[in-house]
Amino acid sequence: MDYKKTNAPSTTVTRDMIALSEDTGNVYETVRIIGKRANQISVEMKQDLEKKLQEFASYNDNLEEVFENREQIEISRYYEKLPKATLIAAQEYKDGKVYWKNPSKEKDKM
Repeated sequence: MDYKKTNAPSTTVTRDMIALSEDTGNVYETVRIIGKRANQISVEMKQDLEKKLQEFASYNDNLEEVFENREQIEISRYYEKLPKATLIAAQEYKDGKVYWKNPSKEKDKM
């Protein structure tokens, strides 16, 4: 998922949870699905940020030297301006881009 090209809002949005949970029929299950997807997105974003910041890592143990790297600051600011993982996950769920299954419900059908 390319979270950089998402059309999710960058601020908090009030959502109608009853309408959002029509697919599952359960508000709590919908929140759980969105929450798990948000955790996945958060881990992906964190790994991507760490990979980019690793290029600027300094392995000196000298505490007196503090380097202020302009590129590193710009990368961090860019990631801070991206929508939060929960907003991206909610938008993906709303757009039908999230796949989920409930093994207990599938077991009952058999």
